[in-house]
Amino acid sequence: MSADVRALAASGTTGECSDPHIFSSQPTGCGFEAPTTGIFFPTPWFTYDLPYTSGITKYALVLAVVVVLVSAFWFFTSRNAKVVPGRWQSVAELTVGFVRDQMVRPGMGKAGDRYMPLMLTLFTFILFMNVMGIIPGLQLPVTSNLAFPAVLSLLVYVLWNVVGIREHGFGGHLKAKLVPSGAPMWIMPVLIPIEFISNFVFRPLTHAVRLFATMFAGHMLLAVFAAAGFYLFNPDAGGILSAVSIGYSGMALFGFLVFTAFELFIMGLQAYVFVLLASFYIGEAIEGGH
Repeated sequence: MSADVRALAASGTTGECSDPHIFSSQPTGCGFEAPTTGIFFPTPWFTYDLPYTSGITKYALVLAVVVVLVSAFWFFTSRNAKVVPGRWQSVAELTVGFVRDQMVRPGMGKAGDRYMPLMLTLFTFILFMNVMGIIPGLQLPVTSNLAFPAVLSLLVYVLWNVVGIREHGFGGHLKAKLVPSGAPMWIMPVLIPIEFISNFVFRPLTHAVRLFATMFAGHMLLAVFAAAGFYLFNPDAGGILSAVSIGYSGMALFGFLVFTAFELFIMGLQAYVFVLLASFYIGEAIEGGH
């Protein structure tokens, strides 16, 4: 097991054990300690007396790394753009084309081109925050903390309302979101509260929770595989136990690597889904319909 896998395995466990492995010629009675939600609540390095804050934690460090990486990526790939692009400029252009053609224009049409800088930033920012969960030495997806997806969802929610009000006026925006076209008047007392809760409460909530829950669950799954592999690994057990230990630990490590690759795909998919939904929401506000 690598040092990073062992660190991930140990980060969420509690208690101490003299022999934290299952295969041993002289068992000490130590059981498997599964990772807990403690891996998502790192100890603050610095605290301050402000309400609703937890101080400076590992999340702040990882977020700072993401900001630097995203800023550096777009700065160095666009500052000397050439007609015949180099390798990194090609990656940047492919990213721009992917966001525009697969997310923004399907949701907003060509009117969405004015929102491309925001959507492009959202996509790369979320993608990098997600990928931090498998970077050795960091191994913490920023979006596994609900506060970060909530802020991004709130940004989209505010923009959705601002665009709708700007395009159709306050009353027109509310009417478009609360009064389904073609519905009979007698059912409006039932439909309007339902539409209000659906559009103005559940929409931003599910937008944030979808990203948070997926990253939370995926990182926990990786931690379980890492902890299981570490628990099974005991080459000093002696005799046949050493061979069995290494075999089972290797299987757990293989599962860890497979799910890491799968999690990388999910990380990209969640960035795509978040921006695609944001594009559809804003496109809906521009058109003034549901």
